[in-house]
Amino acid sequence: MPRTVSVLLLSGLLLLAAPVSQAQDGALIEGVISEQITAFQADDMEAAFALASPALRRLFRTSERFGQMVQQGYPMVHRPQSLRFLGRREVGGFVLQRVMVSDAEGRLHLLEYQMLQSGPGFVINGVRLIPAAGAGV
Repeated sequence: MPRTVSVLLLSGLLLLAAPVSQAQDGALIEGVISEQITAFQADDMEAAFALASPALRRLFRTSERFGQMVQQGYPMVHRPQSLRFLGRREVGGFVLQRVMVSDAEGRLHLLEYQMLQSGPGFVINGVRLIPAAGAGV
């Protein structure tokens, strides 16, 4: 009987620890994304590039190239008017964080950040624009 109680207590503690860990991860993830956007707004491409995953750093090689890609391909990320964190989920070893931003004209954009755990924190492994529901191609 004592073994059964121990197993039940351990199971309960693990269940309680999961939401705390997810909340901590969520705060870390939101912090990294916010920090990168702040760096973009300050035109500090070095700081923004430092928050990218090793794969992205290898792909773009320099912070200047990375910054140009963001300015041209993701102007709403480069200079957002507002930022709102939505849901997140885990898929294939990555955490996908949804973010809604408004651009300089006030248009809303839904983005999905692919976050990769790196040591005790996270880095950004990619961002994709999610098309608006009902938008035709």
